Order: sequence, then C-alpha cells, then structure tokens
Amino acid sequence: MDRNTFKDKAKKGIDDLFSEIEKLEQKREKLQGEARVKYNEKIAQLKEKRIELQHKYQSMKDATPEKWEEARSSFSKSFDSLKEGFSRLAEIFK
Repeated sequence: MDRNTFKDKAKKGIDDLFSEIEKLEQKREKLQGEARVKYNEKIAQLKEKRIELQHKYQSMKDATPEKWEEARSSFSKSFDSLKEGFSRLAEIFK
C-alpha cells in the first residue's frame, strides 16, 4: 500500500474509533456503582491513547521518506492498542 493510501486509511480508522469512543461515553449513564467507576477509568485510558495516536499520526504524516516505515509502524502499534482497548470497553455492554 502506498503512503497516501495508508494515510487516508489511517485517518478514516482514527475518525471511526474516535466516533465509537464518543458513543461509548454516552452509554456510561446506564452504568452504576463499581461498573461505572471501572468504565470511567477505561474511558480515561482510551483518551490518553487517543492523544498518543493523534501525535503518532501527525508524525507519520510529516515523516520523511527515510523515516516513513518507522513512523508507519509506530502509528500502527498505537492504533492497534487503542482498538484493543476500545474492544475491551465495548465488552461491558455485551
């Protein structure tokens, strides 16, 4: 996959995940007690990862051709980590 295609696909993936995180935040109102506390902790962790992912995406976008693979790999790892955290949080509602 070429650089521009990867960046476009990455941006769409980020937007989709961020949208899903916002939807999950709205569902927090349905939780009570310990479940809500745990849920809030997970949301906070996801928000931290989201900030990290945004930085990695910007670094990837601005990477020189020599640093592209390294930046792409770093972004992909961060994206996968956020996606995994999101999946664990979504499990609370299943």
